[in-house]
Amino acid sequence: MAIKRIHVAAVAALIAAAPLAWAKLPPPPPLDEKGKAAAEEKKAKDAVAAQKAKADLAAAEDAAVKNFQSNMRKQNKPIPKPTPIAAAAPAAPAAGAAAAKPAEKAPEKAPAKDAAKKS
Repeated sequence: MAIKRIHVAAVAALIAAAPLAWAKLPPPPPLDEKGKAAAEEKKAKDAVAAQKAKADLAAAEDAAVKNFQSNMRKQNKPIPKPTPIAAAAPAAPAAGAAAAKPAEKAPEKAPAKDAAKKS
């Protein structure tokens, strides 16, 4: 019974504190020259790190492929050929534009003019 009360009290505390978690924080102050230089330096370091990570990944993938192929050779099994990966075709903008606009109709002749000519 005491555990249920503790549980109910904990849930009530979480519910009471929830609006504080969603409180809107003020925007950060604008960067000065020193902050801008630090941000540019960090951006350059991140780009170099991403390039190094990409190269490391490619090297690890090549090593894994070589290991797999050597194991297949040791077992006298055929080495499967890699499956080609086709690049996704870009969406045709004409198809989207045609679907967005309704088809234009040819103007119909007014029957009132025909009736006026006959009389």
